[in-house]
Amino acid sequence: MEHNEYEYHNPVLLKETVDGLNIKPDGIYVDVTFGGGGHSKEIMRHLGPNGKLFAFDQDTDALANTLNDDRFVLINENFRFIKRFLRVYGIKQVDGILGDFGVSSHQFDVAERGFSTRFDADLDMRMNQKNSLSAFEVINNYEEVALSKMFFDYGELSTARGLAAAIVSARKTEPIKNSEQLKKVLSRFLPAHKSNKILAQIYQAIRIEVNQEMDVLKEFLEQALELLKPGGRLSVISYHSLEDRLVKRFIKNGMFEGEPERDFFGRYEVPLKAIGKLIVPSEEEIKQNNRARSAKLRIAEKN
Repeated sequence: MEHNEYEYHNPVLLKETVDGLNIKPDGIYVDVTFGGGGHSKEIMRHLGPNGKLFAFDQDTDALANTLNDDRFVLINENFRFIKRFLRVYGIKQVDGILGDFGVSSHQFDVAERGFSTRFDADLDMRMNQKNSLSAFEVINNYEEVALSKMFFDYGELSTARGLAAAIVSARKTEPIKNSEQLKKVLSRFLPAHKSNKILAQIYQAIRIEVNQEMDVLKEFLEQALELLKPGGRLSVISYHSLEDRLVKRFIKNGMFEGEPERDFFGRYEVPLKAIGKLIVPSEEEIKQNNRARSAKLRIAEKN
């Protein structure tokens, strides 16, 4: 399939995210969410002849967008393995890391991938087609308690228990194979005036579970901290409050829960410092690119 890069992924907060990396021309940088290559191209424009950019994307569709440049390497793997695969190239420390954690508009627009509520498609939602856990598995095999927890934690849905019960009851008769069946099963929880919003939350919850997005994000942030040189920058865009809370907390004290140990004077050391305030897209950008609507950019520097 041929896609031009803008059909694929109109990069959100492009200038702000790349500016946040404070690029040194001869530095080593990583774009962990390559997609259509928008952010990577912008990083390359700031690099000199000795600079280097490594990019990650587990989706094989993204390989069609690779950049033809000796300073660029695209690694077809999940960025949760960032340290392991950079080591293959002899890289132990880097000057900056960029992550844009939205599902690319390309993935939403290809009906058979099952990410979008707009199409009737098989329940899939795997960002990596080689993974065995799909939306079909989750909906048809998870126990009621696990489904309810998923909808509550990842979809922030107050009707989580009801949704789970309806799914478990319906699948006793026949498996729920596609999005139309799923919508029918859950129809009483989808009042006309709010059905799109609620469906989006339901889909978000399933997608996060299928792709283990919260675990991946935690593993990534911990490794990013180890990889960054002192003074190195982390530039991260999240699209829902769950992710943004994790990122914000991690930047604040290098932890996901609990508090760091304090010394006798009540002081504690933190590995990162926030650079500037939270950045959100302008009205203008949101008008041009609906995906930008919920984007939140945070920038941090390693102490």
